Amino acid sequence: MMDKYTGIGASDGIAIAKAFLYEEPNLSFEISEAEDADHEVSRLEAAIDQSREDIQGIRQVAQENLSAEEAQVFDAHLTILDDPELKAGFVGKINDASLDAPSAVREVADMFISMFQAMEDNPYMQERAADIKDVTDRILAHLLGVKIPDLSTITEEVVLVAVDLTPSDTAQLNRNYVKGFVTDIGGRTSHSAIMARSLEIPAVVGVGKIASQVKDGQLVLVNGSTGEVVVEPDQATLDHFQAEKEQFAKLKAEWDSLKDADTLTKDGKQFELVANIGSPKDLDGVHANGAEGVGLYRTEFLYMDSAEMPTEDEQYEAYKVVLESLAGQPVVVRTMDIGGDKHLPYLPLPDEMNPFLGYRAIRIGLDQDHLLRTQLRALLRASVYGSLRIMFPMISNLNEFRQAKAIFLEEKEKLQAAGHEIADDIQLGIMIEIPAAAVLADKFAKEVDFFSIGTNDLIQYSMAADRMNENVSYLYQPYNPSILRLIKFVIDASHKEGKWTGMCGEVAGDQTAVPLLVGMGLDEFSMSAPSILKTRSLISKLDSQEVQELARRAIEEMDSSDEVASMVEAYVADLD
Repeated sequence: MMDKYTGIGASDGIAIAKAFLYEEPNLSFEISEAEDADHEVSRLEAAIDQSREDIQGIRQVAQENLSAEEAQVFDAHLTILDDPELKAGFVGKINDASLDAPSAVREVADMFISMFQAMEDNPYMQERAADIKDVTDRILAHLLGVKIPDLSTITEEVVLVAVDLTPSDTAQLNRNYVKGFVTDIGGRTSHSAIMARSLEIPAVVGVGKIASQVKDGQLVLVNGSTGEVVVEPDQATLDHFQAEKEQFAKLKAEWDSLKDADTLTKDGKQFELVANIGSPKDLDGVHANGAEGVGLYRTEFLYMDSAEMPTEDEQYEAYKVVLESLAGQPVVVRTMDIGGDKHLPYLPLPDEMNPFLGYRAIRIGLDQDHLLRTQLRALLRASVYGSLRIMFPMISNLNEFRQAKAIFLEEKEKLQAAGHEIADDIQLGIMIEIPAAAVLADKFAKEVDFFSIGTNDLIQYSMAADRMNENVSYLYQPYNPSILRLIKFVIDASHKEGKWTGMCGEVAGDQTAVPLLVGMGLDEFSMSAPSILKTRSLISKLDSQEVQELARRAIEEMDSSDEVASMVEAYVADLD
Protein backbone atom coordinates (compact mmCIF):
# COMPACT_ATOMS: atom_id res chain seq x y z
CA MET A 1 0.00 0.00 0.00
CA MET A 2 1.38 3.37 -1.02
CA ASP A 3 2.23 5.89 1.73
CA LYS A 4 3.09 9.54 1.15
CA TYR A 5 5.09 11.77 3.47
CA THR A 6 6.16 15.39 3.38
CA GLY A 7 9.25 16.87 4.98
CA ILE A 8 11.82 19.58 4.33
CA GLY A 9 13.61 19.38 1.01
CA ALA A 10 17.23 19.60 2.15
CA SER A 11 19.22 18.62 -0.96
CA ASP A 12 18.03 18.72 -4.58
CA GLY A 13 17.54 15.68 -6.75
CA ILE A 14 15.39 12.58 -7.19
CA ALA A 15 16.19 9.21 -5.61
CA ILE A 16 14.49 5.90 -6.35
CA ALA A 17 15.79 2.87 -4.46
CA LYS A 18 15.03 0.29 -1.80
CA ALA A 19 14.93 1.40 1.82
CA PHE A 20 17.89 0.78 4.06
CA LEU A 21 16.60 1.25 7.60
CA TYR A 22 19.36 2.64 9.78
CA GLU A 23 18.99 1.85 13.45
CA GLU A 24 21.15 3.53 16.03
CA PRO A 25 23.22 1.13 18.15
CA ASN A 26 21.52 -0.11 21.32
CA LEU A 27 23.36 1.64 24.14
CA SER A 28 20.92 0.81 26.92
CA PHE A 29 22.23 -0.65 30.17
CA GLU A 30 21.59 -0.67 33.91
CA ILE A 31 23.39 1.94 35.99
CA SER A 32 26.01 0.05 38.01
CA GLU A 33 28.53 0.70 40.73
CA ALA A 34 32.27 0.34 40.24
CA GLU A 35 34.04 -2.54 41.92
CA ASP A 36 37.50 -1.16 41.10
CA ALA A 37 37.66 2.60 40.41
CA ASP A 38 41.16 2.47 38.93
CA HIS A 39 40.09 -0.26 36.53
CA GLU A 40 37.04 1.78 35.44
CA VAL A 41 39.19 4.86 34.82
CA SER A 42 41.52 2.73 32.67
CA ARG A 43 38.52 1.41 30.71
CA LEU A 44 37.31 4.98 30.23
CA GLU A 45 40.69 6.18 28.95
CA ALA A 46 40.92 3.25 26.53
CA ALA A 47 37.41 4.02 25.17
CA ILE A 48 38.33 7.68 24.73
CA ASP A 49 41.50 6.70 22.85
CA GLN A 50 39.51 4.35 20.58
CA SER A 51 36.95 7.10 19.97
CA ARG A 52 39.72 9.53 19.07
CA GLU A 53 41.04 7.10 16.46
CA ASP A 54 37.53 6.69 15.05
CA ILE A 55 36.91 10.42 14.76
CA GLN A 56 40.32 11.11 13.25
CA GLY A 57 39.57 8.48 10.59
CA ILE A 58 36.15 9.94 9.88
CA ARG A 59 37.66 13.43 9.70
CA GLN A 60 40.14 12.20 7.10
CA VAL A 61 37.31 10.84 4.95
CA ALA A 62 35.33 14.06 5.43
CA GLN A 63 38.28 16.23 4.39
CA GLU A 64 38.52 14.28 1.14
CA ASN A 65 34.81 14.44 0.31
CA LEU A 66 33.49 17.61 1.94
CA SER A 67 34.41 21.27 2.23
CA ALA A 68 36.67 22.50 5.01
CA GLU A 69 33.68 24.10 6.76
CA GLU A 70 31.73 20.85 6.78
CA ALA A 71 34.69 18.70 7.80
CA GLN A 72 35.51 21.12 10.62
CA VAL A 73 32.70 19.64 12.75
CA PHE A 74 35.01 16.70 13.48
CA ASP A 75 37.64 19.04 14.87
CA ALA A 76 34.91 20.18 17.25
CA HIS A 77 34.24 16.53 18.12
CA LEU A 78 37.91 16.00 18.93
CA THR A 79 37.85 19.12 21.10
CA ILE A 80 34.84 17.75 22.99
CA LEU A 81 36.55 14.39 23.41
CA ASP A 82 39.59 16.06 24.96
CA ASP A 83 37.64 18.59 27.01
CA PRO A 84 39.19 18.46 30.52
CA GLU A 85 35.91 19.44 32.20
CA LEU A 86 34.03 16.59 30.52
CA LYS A 87 36.69 14.03 31.36
CA ALA A 88 36.96 15.31 34.94
CA GLY A 89 33.21 14.82 35.23
CA PHE A 90 33.52 11.20 34.09
CA VAL A 91 36.40 10.45 36.47
CA GLY A 92 34.66 12.27 39.31
CA LYS A 93 31.56 10.10 38.94
CA ILE A 94 33.75 6.99 39.04
CA ASN A 95 35.80 8.06 42.09
CA ASP A 96 33.23 10.04 44.07
CA ALA A 97 29.94 8.35 43.15
CA SER A 98 31.44 4.86 42.75
CA LEU A 99 29.90 4.41 39.30
CA ASP A 100 31.33 2.15 36.64
CA ALA A 101 32.65 3.82 33.46
CA PRO A 102 29.50 3.48 31.28
CA SER A 103 27.28 4.81 34.06
CA ALA A 104 29.63 7.72 34.69
CA VAL A 105 29.69 8.65 31.00
CA ARG A 106 25.91 8.39 30.72
CA GLU A 107 25.18 10.59 33.75
CA VAL A 108 27.68 13.31 32.86
CA ALA A 109 26.77 13.29 29.16
CA ASP A 110 23.04 13.56 29.92
CA MET A 111 23.73 16.47 32.26
CA PHE A 112 25.71 18.40 29.61
CA ILE A 113 23.26 17.55 26.82
CA SER A 114 20.28 18.71 28.89
CA MET A 115 22.12 21.88 29.88
CA PHE A 116 22.94 22.83 26.29
CA GLN A 117 19.49 21.85 24.97
CA ALA A 118 17.94 24.21 27.52
CA MET A 119 19.79 27.23 26.08
CA GLU A 120 16.90 28.26 23.87
CA ASP A 121 18.32 31.75 23.38
CA ASN A 122 21.61 30.36 22.07
CA PRO A 123 21.14 27.96 19.14
CA TYR A 124 24.89 27.55 18.74
CA MET A 125 25.04 25.97 22.18
CA GLN A 126 21.95 23.89 21.39
CA GLU A 127 23.79 22.47 18.38
CA ARG A 128 26.63 21.48 20.70
CA ALA A 129 24.21 19.15 22.50
CA ALA A 130 23.98 17.01 19.36
CA ASP A 131 27.77 17.02 19.03
CA ILE A 132 28.22 15.96 22.66
CA LYS A 133 25.72 13.13 22.15
CA ASP A 134 27.55 11.96 19.02
CA VAL A 135 30.90 11.88 20.84
CA THR A 136 29.73 10.38 24.13
CA ASP A 137 27.63 7.72 22.39
CA ARG A 138 30.82 6.62 20.64
CA ILE A 139 32.64 6.36 23.98
CA LEU A 140 29.73 4.34 25.38
CA ALA A 141 29.70 2.00 22.40
CA HIS A 142 33.35 1.17 22.99
CA LEU A 143 32.78 0.67 26.72
CA LEU A 144 29.79 -1.61 26.12
CA GLY A 145 31.37 -3.52 23.27
CA VAL A 146 28.58 -2.45 20.92
CA LYS A 147 29.49 -2.26 17.24
CA ILE A 148 28.96 1.17 15.70
CA PRO A 149 27.29 0.81 12.28
CA ASP A 150 29.61 1.69 9.42
CA LEU A 151 27.52 3.22 6.64
CA SER A 152 30.53 3.24 4.31
CA THR A 153 30.08 -0.52 3.91
CA ILE A 154 26.77 -0.17 2.02
CA THR A 155 27.35 -1.76 -1.41
CA GLU A 156 23.95 -1.58 -3.10
CA GLU A 157 21.78 1.32 -4.18
CA VAL A 158 19.57 2.39 -1.28
CA VAL A 159 17.59 5.23 0.22
CA LEU A 160 18.77 5.56 3.80
CA VAL A 161 15.90 5.99 6.28
CA ALA A 162 16.72 7.04 9.87
CA VAL A 163 15.42 8.90 12.88
CA ASP A 164 18.41 11.20 12.47
CA LEU A 165 21.91 11.11 11.05
CA THR A 166 24.88 12.42 12.96
CA PRO A 167 27.77 14.20 11.23
CA SER A 168 29.76 10.99 11.74
CA ASP A 169 27.08 9.00 9.91
CA THR A 170 26.69 11.41 7.01
CA ALA A 171 30.42 11.82 6.40
CA GLN A 172 30.70 8.08 5.72
CA LEU A 173 28.03 7.95 3.01
CA ASN A 174 29.14 6.75 -0.42
CA ARG A 175 26.97 8.58 -2.93
CA ASN A 176 27.52 5.80 -5.49
CA TYR A 177 25.31 3.61 -3.31
CA VAL A 178 23.35 5.92 -1.02
CA LYS A 179 21.11 7.54 -3.60
CA GLY A 180 19.17 9.58 -1.05
CA PHE A 181 18.22 9.79 2.60
CA VAL A 182 15.18 10.59 4.70
CA THR A 183 15.11 11.43 8.42
CA ASP A 184 12.44 11.93 11.06
CA ILE A 185 14.04 15.08 12.42
CA GLY A 186 16.35 17.86 11.22
CA GLY A 187 16.24 21.04 9.15
CA ARG A 188 17.98 22.62 6.14
CA THR A 189 20.75 23.98 8.37
CA SER A 190 21.46 20.73 10.23
CA HIS A 191 24.89 19.17 9.70
CA SER A 192 23.45 16.22 7.78
CA ALA A 193 21.52 18.48 5.38
CA ILE A 194 24.56 20.67 4.67
CA MET A 195 26.72 17.61 4.04
CA ALA A 196 24.06 16.09 1.76
CA ARG A 197 24.17 19.18 -0.45
CA SER A 198 27.94 19.01 -0.62
CA LEU A 199 27.81 15.31 -1.52
CA GLU A 200 24.92 16.00 -3.94
CA ILE A 201 22.77 13.33 -2.32
CA PRO A 202 18.99 14.05 -2.51
CA ALA A 203 17.66 14.40 1.03
CA VAL A 204 14.43 15.11 2.87
CA VAL A 205 14.55 15.80 6.61
CA GLY A 206 12.02 16.55 9.35
CA VAL A 207 9.51 14.05 7.95
CA GLY A 208 8.11 12.87 11.28
CA LYS A 209 7.87 9.19 12.19
CA ILE A 210 8.82 7.60 8.89
CA ALA A 211 11.70 5.54 10.37
CA SER A 212 9.28 3.54 12.51
CA GLN A 213 6.95 2.82 9.59
CA VAL A 214 9.28 1.90 6.73
CA LYS A 215 10.66 -1.62 6.37
CA ASP A 216 13.96 -2.69 4.89
CA GLY A 217 13.69 -3.35 1.17
CA GLN A 218 10.54 -1.33 0.51
CA LEU A 219 10.77 0.92 -2.56
CA VAL A 220 11.19 4.57 -1.58
CA LEU A 221 10.96 7.66 -3.78
CA VAL A 222 12.58 10.92 -2.65
CA ASN A 223 12.26 14.40 -4.12
CA GLY A 224 14.89 16.47 -2.35
CA SER A 225 13.65 19.68 -3.97
CA THR A 226 9.99 19.49 -2.89
CA GLY A 227 10.30 17.41 0.28
CA GLU A 228 8.09 14.61 -1.06
CA VAL A 229 8.68 11.00 0.02
CA VAL A 230 6.66 8.03 -1.24
CA VAL A 231 6.91 4.47 0.07
CA GLU A 232 5.74 1.50 -2.06
CA PRO A 233 4.45 3.72 -4.89
CA ASP A 234 1.82 2.69 -7.39
CA GLN A 235 2.88 2.53 -11.01
CA ALA A 236 1.60 5.99 -11.92
CA THR A 237 3.54 7.60 -9.07
CA LEU A 238 6.68 5.64 -9.90
CA ASP A 239 6.39 6.70 -13.55
CA HIS A 240 5.98 10.33 -12.46
CA PHE A 241 9.12 10.20 -10.31
CA GLN A 242 11.05 8.46 -13.09
CA ALA A 243 10.10 11.31 -15.42
CA GLU A 244 11.12 13.86 -12.78
CA LYS A 245 14.43 12.07 -12.35
CA GLU A 246 15.08 12.14 -16.11
CA GLN A 247 14.18 15.83 -16.21
CA PHE A 248 16.57 16.56 -13.33
CA ALA A 249 19.32 14.63 -15.14
CA LYS A 250 18.74 16.80 -18.24
CA LEU A 251 18.95 19.90 -16.08
CA LYS A 252 22.23 18.66 -14.59
CA ALA A 253 23.60 18.03 -18.09
CA GLU A 254 22.54 21.54 -19.12
CA TRP A 255 24.27 23.00 -16.06
CA ASP A 256 27.43 21.00 -16.71
CA SER A 257 27.60 22.33 -20.28
CA LEU A 258 27.94 25.84 -18.85
CA LYS A 259 31.11 25.09 -16.88
CA ASP A 260 33.38 27.16 -19.14
CA ALA A 261 30.77 29.72 -20.20
CA ASP A 262 30.56 33.37 -19.22
CA THR A 263 27.72 34.34 -16.90
CA LEU A 264 25.42 36.29 -19.22
CA THR A 265 21.74 37.17 -19.19
CA LYS A 266 19.65 36.42 -22.26
CA ASP A 267 20.23 39.98 -23.47
CA GLY A 268 24.00 39.86 -22.88
CA LYS A 269 24.51 41.55 -19.50
CA GLN A 270 27.47 39.99 -17.68
CA PHE A 271 27.77 39.00 -14.02
CA GLU A 272 30.40 37.18 -11.97
CA LEU A 273 29.75 33.84 -10.26
CA VAL A 274 32.35 32.90 -7.68
CA ALA A 275 32.70 30.36 -4.87
CA ASN A 276 32.83 30.35 -1.09
CA ILE A 277 35.69 28.27 0.31
CA GLY A 278 37.12 27.42 3.73
CA SER A 279 40.57 26.12 2.79
CA PRO A 280 42.76 25.20 -0.20
CA LYS A 281 41.17 21.73 -0.02
CA ASP A 282 38.00 23.24 -1.48
CA LEU A 283 39.69 24.32 -4.74
CA ASP A 284 38.75 21.15 -6.64
CA GLY A 285 35.08 22.05 -6.24
CA VAL A 286 35.78 25.61 -7.37
CA HIS A 287 37.32 24.44 -10.65
CA ALA A 288 34.90 21.54 -11.23
CA ASN A 289 31.92 23.87 -11.06
CA GLY A 290 33.18 26.63 -13.32
CA ALA A 291 33.63 29.36 -10.71
CA GLU A 292 35.04 32.64 -11.97
CA GLY A 293 36.99 33.22 -8.78
CA VAL A 294 36.59 33.03 -5.02
CA GLY A 295 34.19 35.50 -3.45
CA LEU A 296 34.70 34.41 0.15
CA TYR A 297 37.72 32.65 1.60
CA ARG A 298 36.78 31.98 5.21
CA THR A 299 40.22 32.15 6.78
CA GLU A 300 38.99 31.29 10.28
CA PHE A 301 39.35 27.61 9.38
CA LEU A 302 43.11 28.11 9.27
CA TYR A 303 42.83 29.01 12.94
CA MET A 304 40.27 26.37 13.87
CA ASP A 305 42.24 23.55 12.21
CA SER A 306 45.37 24.35 14.21
CA ALA A 307 46.36 23.50 17.78
CA GLU A 308 48.21 26.82 18.02
CA MET A 309 48.08 30.21 16.37
CA PRO A 310 48.99 29.86 12.67
CA THR A 311 52.25 31.61 11.93
CA GLU A 312 52.69 34.26 9.26
CA ASP A 313 54.52 31.76 7.05
CA GLU A 314 51.82 29.10 7.46
CA GLN A 315 49.14 31.60 6.49
CA TYR A 316 51.23 32.88 3.59
CA GLU A 317 51.51 29.36 2.15
CA ALA A 318 47.75 28.79 2.38
CA TYR A 319 46.91 32.10 0.68
CA LYS A 320 49.58 31.58 -1.98
CA VAL A 321 48.12 28.16 -2.94
CA VAL A 322 44.65 29.64 -3.47
CA LEU A 323 45.85 32.68 -5.40
CA GLU A 324 48.08 30.59 -7.68
CA SER A 325 45.31 28.06 -8.28
CA LEU A 326 42.91 30.77 -9.44
CA ALA A 327 45.46 31.96 -12.01
CA GLY A 328 44.57 35.65 -11.96
CA GLN A 329 40.86 35.26 -11.19
CA PRO A 330 39.80 37.37 -8.20
CA VAL A 331 40.11 35.96 -4.68
CA VAL A 332 38.28 37.74 -1.84
CA VAL A 333 39.87 36.82 1.49
CA ARG A 334 37.93 37.59 4.65
CA THR A 335 40.13 38.34 7.64
CA MET A 336 39.68 36.22 10.75
CA ASP A 337 36.00 35.96 11.68
CA ILE A 338 36.31 34.35 15.10
CA GLY A 339 34.18 35.02 18.17
CA GLY A 340 32.91 33.51 21.38
CA ASP A 341 30.90 30.96 19.41
CA LYS A 342 34.12 29.46 17.96
CA HIS A 343 36.45 28.61 20.81
CA LEU A 344 40.17 28.37 20.12
CA PRO A 345 42.30 26.72 22.81
CA TYR A 346 45.13 29.19 22.26
CA LEU A 347 42.98 32.35 22.07
CA PRO A 348 41.00 32.83 25.29
CA LEU A 349 37.80 34.77 24.66
CA PRO A 350 35.20 35.89 27.19
CA ASP A 351 32.01 33.90 27.68
CA GLU A 352 29.20 36.05 26.35
CA MET A 353 25.42 35.90 26.51
CA ASN A 354 25.28 36.56 22.77
CA PRO A 355 28.63 35.97 21.04
CA PHE A 356 27.13 36.90 17.67
CA LEU A 357 26.75 40.48 18.90
CA GLY A 358 29.90 40.53 20.97
CA TYR A 359 33.67 40.50 20.87
CA ARG A 360 34.42 39.00 17.47
CA ALA A 361 35.91 39.43 13.99
CA ILE A 362 37.32 42.90 13.32
CA ARG A 363 36.64 43.88 16.93
CA ILE A 364 39.22 41.31 18.08
CA GLY A 365 41.54 42.23 15.20
CA LEU A 366 41.64 45.89 16.17
CA ASP A 367 41.84 45.20 19.90
CA GLN A 368 44.56 42.53 19.58
CA ASP A 369 46.10 44.03 16.48
CA HIS A 370 49.09 41.66 16.43
CA LEU A 371 46.63 39.02 15.13
CA LEU A 372 45.40 41.25 12.30
CA ARG A 373 48.91 42.45 11.48
CA THR A 374 50.20 38.89 11.14
CA GLN A 375 47.35 37.95 8.83
CA LEU A 376 47.69 41.08 6.70
CA ARG A 377 51.45 40.57 6.36
CA ALA A 378 50.86 37.02 5.10
CA LEU A 379 48.27 38.28 2.62
CA LEU A 380 50.47 41.11 1.41
CA ARG A 381 53.36 38.72 0.77
CA ALA A 382 51.07 36.32 -1.11
CA SER A 383 49.45 39.09 -3.18
CA VAL A 384 51.96 38.80 -6.03
CA TYR A 385 50.61 35.34 -6.92
CA GLY A 386 47.16 36.45 -8.03
CA SER A 387 44.36 38.99 -7.85
CA LEU A 388 43.85 39.63 -4.13
CA ARG A 389 40.93 41.40 -2.51
CA ILE A 390 40.85 41.71 1.29
CA MET A 391 37.57 41.99 3.16
CA PHE A 392 37.07 43.03 6.78
CA PRO A 393 34.09 41.41 8.57
CA MET A 394 31.69 42.82 11.19
CA ILE A 395 32.35 46.45 10.29
CA SER A 396 29.77 48.72 11.92
CA ASN A 397 31.26 52.19 11.48
CA LEU A 398 33.73 54.09 9.34
CA ASN A 399 36.33 54.38 12.07
CA GLU A 400 36.73 50.60 12.21
CA PHE A 401 37.46 50.43 8.49
CA ARG A 402 39.87 53.36 8.69
CA GLN A 403 41.77 51.70 11.55
CA ALA A 404 41.98 48.39 9.66
CA LYS A 405 43.14 50.17 6.48
CA ALA A 406 45.78 52.09 8.44
CA ILE A 407 47.18 48.82 9.83
CA PHE A 408 47.20 47.39 6.29
CA LEU A 409 49.14 50.37 4.95
CA GLU A 410 51.61 50.28 7.86
CA GLU A 411 52.39 46.59 7.29
CA LYS A 412 52.63 47.13 3.54
CA GLU A 413 55.20 49.89 4.06
CA LYS A 414 57.24 47.73 6.47
CA LEU A 415 57.31 44.79 4.06
CA GLN A 416 58.31 46.95 1.11
CA ALA A 417 61.07 48.53 3.21
CA ALA A 418 62.30 45.01 3.97
CA GLY A 419 62.48 44.24 0.24
CA HIS A 420 59.28 42.19 -0.21
CA GLU A 421 57.43 42.52 -3.49
CA ILE A 422 53.78 43.50 -2.99
CA ALA A 423 51.04 43.67 -5.64
CA ASP A 424 49.94 47.21 -6.38
CA ASP A 425 46.29 46.38 -7.15
CA ILE A 426 45.04 44.90 -3.85
CA GLN A 427 41.45 45.93 -3.17
CA LEU A 428 40.16 46.57 0.37
CA GLY A 429 36.49 46.07 1.12
CA ILE A 430 34.05 45.29 3.89
CA MET A 431 31.30 42.83 4.59
CA ILE A 432 27.93 44.49 4.81
CA GLU A 433 26.26 42.42 7.51
CA ILE A 434 25.38 45.02 10.14
CA PRO A 435 22.38 47.25 9.29
CA ALA A 436 24.24 50.36 10.50
CA ALA A 437 26.87 49.81 7.81
CA ALA A 438 24.22 49.16 5.15
CA VAL A 439 22.41 52.40 5.98
CA LEU A 440 25.74 54.29 5.80
CA ALA A 441 26.82 52.58 2.56
CA ASP A 442 26.92 55.87 0.66
CA LYS A 443 29.63 57.12 3.06
CA PHE A 444 31.56 53.83 3.10
CA ALA A 445 31.51 53.70 -0.71
CA LYS A 446 33.73 56.77 -0.88
CA GLU A 447 36.49 54.94 1.02
CA VAL A 448 36.26 51.19 0.29
CA ASP A 449 36.99 49.43 -2.99
CA PHE A 450 34.04 47.06 -2.75
CA PHE A 451 31.20 45.70 -0.63
CA SER A 452 30.24 42.07 -0.07
CA ILE A 453 26.82 41.60 1.46
CA GLY A 454 26.64 38.87 4.09
CA THR A 455 22.93 38.17 3.98
CA ASN A 456 22.92 35.48 6.68
CA ASP A 457 23.73 38.02 9.37
CA LEU A 458 22.24 41.08 7.67
CA ILE A 459 18.82 39.42 7.69
CA GLN A 460 18.95 38.17 11.26
CA TYR A 461 20.27 41.46 12.60
CA SER A 462 17.70 43.46 10.61
CA MET A 463 14.77 41.25 11.63
CA ALA A 464 16.04 40.77 15.23
CA ALA A 465 15.54 37.05 14.65
CA ASP A 466 18.19 34.39 15.18
CA ARG A 467 18.16 32.30 12.01
CA MET A 468 19.13 29.19 13.97
CA ASN A 469 16.23 29.52 16.41
CA GLU A 470 13.32 27.40 15.16
CA ASN A 471 10.81 29.48 17.13
CA VAL A 472 11.54 32.57 15.03
CA SER A 473 12.82 30.92 11.84
CA TYR A 474 9.77 32.29 9.99
CA LEU A 475 11.37 35.73 10.30
CA TYR A 476 14.40 34.69 8.25
CA GLN A 477 12.93 36.40 5.19
CA PRO A 478 15.44 37.11 2.42
CA TYR A 479 12.72 38.46 0.12
CA ASN A 480 11.23 40.84 2.66
CA PRO A 481 10.93 44.26 0.99
CA SER A 482 12.85 45.85 3.89
CA ILE A 483 15.84 43.55 3.26
CA LEU A 484 15.63 44.12 -0.48
CA ARG A 485 15.64 47.90 0.06
CA LEU A 486 18.82 47.63 2.15
CA ILE A 487 20.50 45.51 -0.54
CA LYS A 488 19.46 47.89 -3.33
CA PHE A 489 20.71 50.89 -1.37
CA VAL A 490 24.12 49.25 -0.87
CA ILE A 491 24.43 48.31 -4.56
CA ASP A 492 23.41 51.78 -5.75
CA ALA A 493 25.79 53.46 -3.28
CA SER A 494 28.75 51.47 -4.60
CA HIS A 495 27.89 52.10 -8.24
CA LYS A 496 27.56 55.82 -7.64
CA GLU A 497 31.22 55.86 -6.55
CA GLY A 498 32.37 53.54 -9.34
CA LYS A 499 32.77 50.58 -6.97
CA TRP A 500 31.29 47.08 -7.09
CA THR A 501 29.11 45.00 -4.78
CA GLY A 502 29.09 41.26 -4.29
CA MET A 503 27.09 38.95 -2.07
CA CYS A 504 28.54 36.03 -0.13
CA GLY A 505 25.58 34.94 1.99
CA GLU A 506 23.18 32.08 1.30
CA VAL A 507 20.87 34.36 -0.68
CA ALA A 508 23.45 34.69 -3.49
CA GLY A 509 22.63 31.15 -4.61
CA ASP A 510 18.92 31.25 -3.76
CA GLN A 511 17.08 30.59 -7.01
CA THR A 512 14.15 32.82 -6.02
CA ALA A 513 16.44 35.68 -5.01
CA VAL A 514 18.73 35.54 -8.08
CA PRO A 515 16.32 37.26 -10.53
CA LEU A 516 15.83 40.07 -8.00
CA LEU A 517 19.56 40.47 -7.44
CA VAL A 518 20.22 40.55 -11.19
CA GLY A 519 17.50 43.18 -11.46
CA MET A 520 19.08 45.24 -8.69
CA GLY A 521 22.45 45.18 -10.43
CA LEU A 522 24.45 43.01 -8.03
CA ASP A 523 27.87 42.57 -9.64
CA GLU A 524 29.18 39.38 -8.04
CA PHE A 525 27.39 36.30 -6.65
CA SER A 526 29.43 34.11 -4.29
CA MET A 527 28.02 30.75 -3.20
CA SER A 528 28.81 27.12 -2.45
CA ALA A 529 30.48 25.64 -5.52
CA PRO A 530 27.71 23.09 -6.32
CA SER A 531 25.22 25.97 -6.76
CA ILE A 532 27.21 27.84 -9.41
CA LEU A 533 26.18 26.04 -12.60
CA LYS A 534 22.51 25.97 -11.60
CA THR A 535 22.66 29.73 -11.01
CA ARG A 536 24.49 30.37 -14.28
CA SER A 537 21.76 28.47 -16.11
CA LEU A 538 19.04 30.54 -14.47
CA ILE A 539 20.78 33.85 -15.23
CA SER A 540 21.16 32.83 -18.88
CA LYS A 541 17.34 32.73 -19.15
CA LEU A 542 16.75 36.16 -17.61
CA ASP A 543 16.15 39.40 -19.46
CA SER A 544 17.93 42.16 -17.52
CA GLN A 545 15.23 44.75 -18.26
CA GLU A 546 12.42 42.43 -17.18
CA VAL A 547 14.07 41.54 -13.88
CA GLN A 548 14.89 45.19 -13.24
CA GLU A 549 11.16 45.84 -13.33
CA LEU A 550 10.59 42.73 -11.19
CA ALA A 551 12.98 44.08 -8.53
CA ARG A 552 11.33 47.52 -8.64
CA ARG A 553 7.91 45.99 -8.03
CA ALA A 554 9.24 43.86 -5.18
CA ILE A 555 10.79 46.88 -3.45
CA GLU A 556 8.11 49.48 -4.12
CA GLU A 557 4.81 47.61 -4.42
CA MET A 558 5.02 44.43 -2.34
CA ASP A 559 4.16 44.25 1.35
CA SER A 560 5.60 40.89 2.38
CA SER A 561 8.22 38.25 1.70
CA ASP A 562 5.53 35.79 0.58
CA GLU A 563 4.15 38.22 -2.00
CA VAL A 564 7.61 38.78 -3.44
CA ALA A 565 8.37 35.05 -3.57
CA SER A 566 5.09 34.30 -5.33
CA MET A 567 5.71 36.99 -7.93
CA VAL A 568 9.26 35.82 -8.69
CA GLU A 569 8.36 32.13 -8.75
CA ALA A 570 5.56 32.83 -11.24
CA TYR A 571 8.01 34.76 -13.41
CA VAL A 572 10.61 31.98 -13.32
CA ALA A 573 7.97 29.33 -14.08
CA ASP A 574 7.13 31.17 -17.29
CA LEU A 575 10.79 31.04 -18.38
CA ASP A 576 10.57 27.24 -18.83
